[in-house]
Amino acid sequence: MTRDVQAEGVDHDQGLRDERISGKGDLSRRRTIVGAEVSGDQIVRAVDESLCRPGRVVSAIGATQCTVKLDDGRVLSCTIRRVVRTLTRDARNAVVTGDRVLVQTATDTTGVIERVEPRQGVLARGQQYRQHILVANISQVAIVASADDPPLKPALIDRFVVSAGKGGVRAVICINKADLIEPADLQPMIGLYSRLGCPAVLTSVQSGRGIAALKRLLVGQETVFTGQSGVGKSSLLNAIQPDLGLRTGEISEVTQKGRHTTRYARLIELGCGGWVVDTPGIRQLEIWDVHPAEVEGYFREFHPFVPYCRFPSCMHLYEEGCAVKRAVKDDLISMTRYESYVRIVTADT
Repeated sequence: MTRDVQAEGVDHDQGLRDERISGKGDLSRRRTIVGAEVSGDQIVRAVDESLCRPGRVVSAIGATQCTVKLDDGRVLSCTIRRVVRTLTRDARNAVVTGDRVLVQTATDTTGVIERVEPRQGVLARGQQYRQHILVANISQVAIVASADDPPLKPALIDRFVVSAGKGGVRAVICINKADLIEPADLQPMIGLYSRLGCPAVLTSVQSGRGIAALKRLLVGQETVFTGQSGVGKSSLLNAIQPDLGLRTGEISEVTQKGRHTTRYARLIELGCGGWVVDTPGIRQLEIWDVHPAEVEGYFREFHPFVPYCRFPSCMHLYEEGCAVKRAVKDDLISMTRYESYVRIVTADT
């Protein structure tokens, strides 16, 4: 315990005031945080704000190390107070890229994160029965897919759209590598998502197609770029702002899957106005904290038909008199989207 305290630079007396330990044994012992309050579904620790400086996490590596840009412009390498990690015991990481935090400075280049402020818009997934927040305090998610190499996966796009809706942020669809296919073949998909309120754009880094349109969608926004490895997220950001110099990779000829070149989420300020977050590629997305009965709410095209289902508890799977299935049969709802819905619901039941 002494070594841990010395390593983190923790004031022992302050720790005693902030924490009480009760119970016996590893299974029953719990910490009670003195001076903490609940904001929404988050616990916010009370600290002496006069001793702290506000800032934002621009990158978080592992569970204990972060880079924070203070509001006064300084950039600090920060550790995380142990009690802050205790407050988020059910989440994978206590601090994530994009978090607003209060930092107690130790030197001109180092500090300790004392509090994480309540989060607004997030992109999260489930991982090993815990919530994994990829990035916090964003306004939109740019879901990047490739027209080919690796193959287009509409079902993964739909999972990201649901996760964006759950996190309270707008979804933007970007189909990259449009030079590898006939662009007209993807126009029905672009029109579909646009009608659902998700701006959609075809892009190609090689030809420059759609780069200006994508850039316009980023101005004044805080956007996280997400999608599979190898779809060109970093390449798109380099095309939008060439001085970024982000690493890019190639597709494996054997697996047709991308290799990770971005190792951790990183918050980047754009010269055109706004912020973006480049994230590592995701091959699978487990939707977090969405009950199967709630999934229909994130499929907007279902809404006009749901009231006409025969049963109020209709899941739109095997029930008789389902208005949603009838709309699919009549081509009023996309079969591809309906199949995505079925996969999500049946995977979570």
